[in-house]
Order: sequence, then structure tokens, then C-alpha cells
Amino acid sequence: MRILILSFYYEPDLSAGSFRATALVAALCARLPPGSQVDVVTTFPNRYKSFSRVASEVDAANGLEVRRIRLPPHRSDMLGQSRAFLRFAHQALKHVADRDYDLVFATSSRLMTAALGAWIARRKNAPLYLDIRDLFVETINEILPAPAAWPVRVLLTRVESWTMRRAARINLVSRGFEGYFRKHYGASSLAWFTNGVDAEFLTAAPPAGARVAGDMRTLVLYAGNIGEGQGLHEILPPLALALRKRARFVVVGDGGRRAMLESALAAQGVDNVELRVPVSRAALIDAYRAADVLFLHLGSHAAFEKVLPSKLFEYAALGKPILAGVAGYAARFIHEEIGNAAVFAPCNVAAALIAFDSLQLMDRPRPEFVAKYARVNIARAMADDVLKLAQSYR
Repeated sequence: MRILILSFYYEPDLSAGSFRATALVAALCARLPPGSQVDVVTTFPNRYKSFSRVASEVDAANGLEVRRIRLPPHRSDMLGQSRAFLRFAHQALKHVADRDYDLVFATSSRLMTAALGAWIARRKNAPLYLDIRDLFVETINEILPAPAAWPVRVLLTRVESWTMRRAARINLVSRGFEGYFRKHYGASSLAWFTNGVDAEFLTAAPPAGARVAGDMRTLVLYAGNIGEGQGLHEILPPLALALRKRARFVVVGDGGRRAMLESALAAQGVDNVELRVPVSRAALIDAYRAADVLFLHLGSHAAFEKVLPSKLFEYAALGKPILAGVAGYAARFIHEEIGNAAVFAPCNVAAALIAFDSLQLMDRPRPEFVAKYARVNIARAMADDVLKLAQSYR
């Protein structure tokens, strides 16, 4: 059996897609029959310009080949990302041109990797398994200015429809996506393998009862992408000002809205927010342990009410209090699954202050959550589902 995995990000890159694809590939390789082959087509690490890792163009051993495509230098804006993807797609098509596959798997948050997977699967006459991590068409429609949104939405809606209808199986990482998919694609074959807790975080939580607040100001940490979807430039400057005497904030990350966040902080004279560049996962765990509260925020667009941020799983595994500016499905998930976490309406500073005051500033490990959402278990179950689909077409 030969399986193609398409993922724009892969180890050692830092992103939810990278961690997810890497875990799935490991689970697949452990389950495939002898003589099978898994081909991974991905990129050289490119998630953040301020964080680079060394990787080989080709890694091949024991039935696994990882082919990394070098992208041109690009910014995190739409034009830069489009140019980068076109290079990825062109090189990926060249690489697989003379290869046949029993199944094509694509994990995608911005739709286009999924569309590339659909195109390759069609040409190879292979079943397509899609792993959808975001509702890109809805999101782009709300983020773009109105004059530009309409033609882009029309085009992307057609691409999305063609892509999804080509898939034999579609996994959705968030239950919040279900209504959208049922409405637009009917009784498609859906799966529900969500994000999870990676092995590095399973033993990272401090012991129960450790105090995390003392005489000094509370340390609030945000770690992750700084983009339009996170809306940090809208919430963090006024929130930090309101908590100037009580809290200090550390932001670890990079992204398309980092410069806007820096400008907003400077314009409002905020002096209790420290911006740091992305770091390795080991260093990130150290930063988590040093924090008193872990902070999460999504913008106020309606499309974000359907997503389930992968960062939540890392945060929850650490046992730290969580302050989350989210709505919709993510808010429900936190209420149902994560203790000592306070939710407030996105971009609402007054609500954020109330939520902050409701937190118990104490570490509380969440062993039930960690056991339920261990990434290795989710990846194994998903790998079994992928192989079941592949075998049904042989």
C-alpha cells in the first residue's frame, strides 16, 4: 500500500498542522502492512520568519519518505502566502507525477492544500481523505474589505465545493464546523478527530496546589500566532492598561499582525507587555511553567465562533488557570471540558477583567482531560480510519 500525505507544515516546523501531521504519519507507519510506503510532501520550516530550524530536503527510511519543498521568501500577508502556496503546489505536482497511490490524505486550514489533494487524488484515481482545520471561505469573507470579499468568496466557494465533493472522507477538528458542512455538503462521510495534547506536555504540569501568585504582579502568557484571527492588537493594549498594577503580559510568537500589535502598544503607552520571538517547544514549556495565567483570544468575527483552537489543548495540559476570549463552540468546549478557565466575549475588556478576577490563581492538573485528548491516541484512531478507507477501495 502506498499513501500520500500533503501537509504545508511538518516537523520540525512549529504549527498545529505540523504537530498533527507528524503524529498521524507515525501512527500510520506503525500500522501499515510490511512493504508499504508513506510519502510526505511538505515544505521547509517556514511558519515564522523569526524562528528557523534546520531540516533536510529528503528524509527516507523504513517505508517513509519526507520531501520538503523550499519556498521563496514571503511575508505572512495574503499575497505572500499565495505565492508560497503556488510554489508548493507546482513542486508537489512534479514530485508525484510518476507515482501511484492507494490513498491521498491532505490536512488543510486555508483550503488550498485540500484542493491540491483533491486534484492529485483525481489524477491518480485514488480516494481522498481530508482533514479540515478551519472554515477558510467563511473566515476570509469576514476579514477582507467588502469590495474585495465578494469575488474572492465566489471563487473560493467554487473551489471548496469541488474539493469537498471529491473527498471520500472528511475529518473536522471542531464540532463547530458540523452545521456548515451538513448545510453545504449534506450527508458527507464525516469524522471527528480533534486536536490533542502532545507527549511533551503530558508530564509538564506542576503539582496540584502550587501557588502561582504572590507579592509580584500576575504573569499572563500568550503563546502562538499573532494574526488577524487572534485579534491581539484589539484586546491586549486596553486590557494590559487596565491591569497595569496587577499583571504583566508576555507574548511569545510572530505573525502578520505583530507589527500592528507593537504599534498599538506604543500608541497607548503600554509598558507591561513584553513581546518575544517564537521558541522551541522545550523553551515554550519552560515559559508556560513560569506563567501564572495562560491567555487565549480570537477575533470577534462570527466565523471564529465555530473553531476550536489547538492551543487550548496545550494550555489545559499545563494545569494553569486559563483566560480565554472566545465565543461559540470554543466557549462551550471550555465550559464543559476545562476547569479553572474563565471565558469572556472577544474584544470586550470589561468582560475580560471580570473573567480575570474569577480565576483561582493556583495550578490544578487536569489528568482526565490529558487522558481523553492525548494526541497519540487520537492519531492512532485516525490512522485506523485512514487505513480502513484505503482498504475499502482496493
